[in-house]
Amino acid sequence: MDWANSTFEQVTIRAVEDVRPAAIAIRDIALKLDLRIAVCPDISSKEQMLDADGKIINADIFGWTADGERWWENGTLALSSPFPRASRYESEPFWCNAHGAFTVARNNYLEDLNFSEFHKFSKARSMIVIPSHLSFGQIAAASFVPVDKTIDDLSNVFAEQGDFLGALTRRFVASYVSTMRTQQWIPSDCRLSKREVECLRWAAIGKTDKEISLILALSHATVRYHIQRAGEKLNAVNRSQAVFKAGQLGYLGAAA
Repeated sequence: MDWANSTFEQVTIRAVEDVRPAAIAIRDIALKLDLRIAVCPDISSKEQMLDADGKIINADIFGWTADGERWWENGTLALSSPFPRASRYESEPFWCNAHGAFTVARNNYLEDLNFSEFHKFSKARSMIVIPSHLSFGQIAAASFVPVDKTIDDLSNVFAEQGDFLGALTRRFVASYVSTMRTQQWIPSDCRLSKREVECLRWAAIGKTDKEISLILALSHATVRYHIQRAGEKLNAVNRSQAVFKAGQLGYLGAAA
């Protein structure tokens, strides 16, 4: 237990000065398992994980510098690669190769993804992927690729180390994002009422105020009031942004 606590402490980031030593620690842990790590702190953004001096962690510490390995320089990769797409549909660690993605619990969404061109996107034959679904709807993803690029079956490594790598990576990524987040887009301690959430949930699936009023047996004006009031609490500029921010905070659920 002391070893585990020490290991998690090594990869925890509390200040920007901690980024580099934490990255070195998780890199070395991966290498002990004959794996190389790569991390994307936000799959919707081109921004890279940086240390206190502004150096790109994936290149400077994780060693992704060879031809074709600087995947973050490909602006379309996030949209064309199956890995970030899979990370949107799965929150638990999984491993994958050209035959598909393999999870602990079955995920029909991943079964529909095409991994046949796996090597084209990964420059490897297999990898373990750790999605990290963070606060405000942000999704990070880390991959662990075998040092031996000919290995195409990670089932045993995944069974033995998948949970550990998942927990360790989430600590590393979540603490980085929390430490580096400088802008506050959503008001703190925003509490929506039951009626406000109900109205926004129906609005999220495309219902008009009139339709919502019929569904909830409220007046048209009352529905508008609840949505407007929710928008004020969320510091939203319009109805669409109110729905978006409520979704980021988890008020609307997966159905939205």
